[in-house]
This record gives sequence, C-alpha cells and structure tokens, in this order.
Amino acid sequence: MCFHYHNGELYAEGVDLKKIAREVGTPFYCYSSEKLTRNFEAYRRALADFHSTVCYSVKANTNLAVVSTLARMGGGADVVSAGEMYVAMKAGIPADKIVFSGVGKTAAELEAAIKNQILQINAESAAEVETINQIALRLGVKANVALRVNPDVDALTHVKITTGKKENKFGVDWDDAHRLYREAANMEGIRLAGIAVHIGSQLLDVEPFRLAFTKIAGMVRELEAEGIVLDNIDLGGGLGINYNVELPPTCAAYADVVRETLGALNKHIIVEPGRSVVGSAGILVTEVICTKKMGSKNFIVVDAGFNDLVRPAMYDAWHTILPVSKKGVAPLIADIVGPICESGDVFAKDRIIEPVQAGRLLAIMCAGAYGASMSSVYNFRPLVPEVMVRGEEYAVVRKRTSYEEMLSGHALPQWL
Repeated sequence: MCFHYHNGELYAEGVDLKKIAREVGTPFYCYSSEKLTRNFEAYRRALADFHSTVCYSVKANTNLAVVSTLARMGGGADVVSAGEMYVAMKAGIPADKIVFSGVGKTAAELEAAIKNQILQINAESAAEVETINQIALRLGVKANVALRVNPDVDALTHVKITTGKKENKFGVDWDDAHRLYREAANMEGIRLAGIAVHIGSQLLDVEPFRLAFTKIAGMVRELEAEGIVLDNIDLGGGLGINYNVELPPTCAAYADVVRETLGALNKHIIVEPGRSVVGSAGILVTEVICTKKMGSKNFIVVDAGFNDLVRPAMYDAWHTILPVSKKGVAPLIADIVGPICESGDVFAKDRIIEPVQAGRLLAIMCAGAYGASMSSVYNFRPLVPEVMVRGEEYAVVRKRTSYEEMLSGHALPQWL
C-alpha cells in the first residue's frame, strides 16, 4: 500500500506523514510517486496490443512534478487551455502527444496549438472549425483537427460531470457531425486527423462506454465510405475510482470494451485518463484546530477549507478521512468542517471517526484529482504546499504562497 499504517502512524510510502507536517506545516497535499506510476502503467498494460497513446488529463492535477512523472513514462497530455499546454510541454511531453480539448478555446489558444503542431485539436463546433481554418491559412500550415462528437449517451454519473448528452454544452451534435466532417474536409487549412468523444467522469460501469464507442465505430465506417479516412480515435477519459464503496471497472475491462467495439478498425487509440491516474495517488493532510459540541452535534474543525478541496462542497463528494495517528479508541459521530466563512465548508457530515483533539492530524484520502487544481485563495488563504514522496524521501513540489506573493499582482489606482 502506498498510504498505509505502520505502528499506528499513517505513512506515504516510506515517509511518516507527521514528519512532513512538522517540516512543511499544514494543510498540505501529498502525492505518492509509486501509486501515480502504478495507475498510469495499468492503462499502458491494458492497451499494449493497440497502437495507443495514454494522454493524461492535465486538468485533474496540473502540478509540474506529477505531469513530469508521467512524461518520463512516455505519457501524452490532454489539455483544455493554453496554460495546461504550457505545463505539459514544460514537463517534457512532446507536442505530437498533446490533444487540446474544450468547448471554449480562444483564437489565441488555437493559434498556439497550431504553431506547436500538436497531435490534434478536438474541435467542438462549426464556428471553431472555421476559426481554426482561418488561423491555419494565415500561418500557411494545416492544423490537425478532430471533431468531438456528442453521442447522446448517459454516463450514469453525477449531473455536473456528465458531458455526452444532448443537453450538455460539449461536442458537435451527432446529427450535424457528418455534414461538418464533409465541410472540414474541403477546408485548405484543416487536416482531419481523427474523431473524439468524451461522455463524462467517474464512470462506474463500462456499458456507457460500450454504447458510445459502438456509435463512434459506426460513424468512422460511414465517413471512410465517403472517402474521409481518420487516423485517430480519441475516447476521452472518465474511468471512476473508489472513494468509498464504489467498484469501478479495471483498466483491463475498459480495454476489452475498446477491443470489442473498435479493435477491427485498426486505428491509433487515444485515451485521456485523469482522476483514475492521480486521484488515489494524493491525499490532503490537515490539522485539527478544535472540537466543539452544538447540542447533540459534534464538530471537528480543521485548518483545511473548501478553498483547498472543493469537491465535497461542489459535488457532495465523499472522501474517506483517517486519523494520521490511530489510537484505537471507540469512535464518535461528527461533522468534519473547515474554517471558511461559509456553511458549505464541510468535508464530511455525520462521519464515524476516532475522537481527535486540537493538534492531531487527519488525512483526507483520494484527493489527488481536482483537489489542488481546483483550489483558490478565497478568504485570502494561501495556496497550500504540494509534496511528492518517493520511497523514503520527499520533496516540496509547490511551496506555500506567502501573503506578499498573493498581493504581488495587485496594484492601486492613481487616486489612491
């Protein structure tokens, strides 16, 4: 286990989390190199008999050390902004392994992607295709483009992370995709490189994938019958992880669905895992500020807030919360809450947990995805440090910001 107890103390690989807390302060994120590489390698092994590229979804966690670890394993990147593209390239991911997704790319972002000659831009509207064509013509090049099609498939996941239904903002409407492919095929600045689909996040069943991929296979065959031959099939990401009692599919089970639906097409398969690579590889460590009782209700107040980890407030998400030092005493039922001046600053409600006092540490598990990357400085709280562990050593891979650094971009108007 990459996060495990030894003599009642929680360790990240070979490092005592209390040691990191003493030296770095709390709250802090901690990532396990071993868990990160294992999760990524599971995709590579499962897809080994395909011509495939595993493009890590950078939005899940943009930390340079995380992305660099995956780059050194041969990973590509799925990015949704020019900023993420910059991180991916700084981390050592070559441009020909970068896919640019997202429903609202600006002209400046598209120009950067075209100039960098990335693997493909996943266009999501006719207007975007026309913009790409105009930019490419101005630059005197052809842009590598795929259409992200919306297959109208229910991912059976949280409504806020479902992306493949008609009512979602993402992708080209299924009924319009053929026409747009024909139009794009005649544009001088466009090279049609592939087709893309992404139906949602935290999927716990492979059947929605099977439905979507079967529809994609049919469209690829129809396009090829019209003379539009595509090299790449980008399947997006979305495989879920176990936060509490979930039983997500394995990478091998996912690959079986890819093989059954798309294997006969002999295409370059692109997958874009994010959460399932980095989610279980990271935790948020926080210190108990105090405990309090309101009537029959127990509260454990910690120094992390929803500005540090917003998932419980935004999605009502469950994260297992463990004491860093396990005493083995009878548990109680408590709400675990942060210091933010909002009633929504709650990490867990009515959670069964070992009693803890001020100064004790808690670990919020499976916080590696959409934790640090979605954090903010609300209440003027500094961004917390991020630490990476490898074996018995660790390094701070993002330092805590100071108040001076937080104010450095501010300026007063001349009348003040």
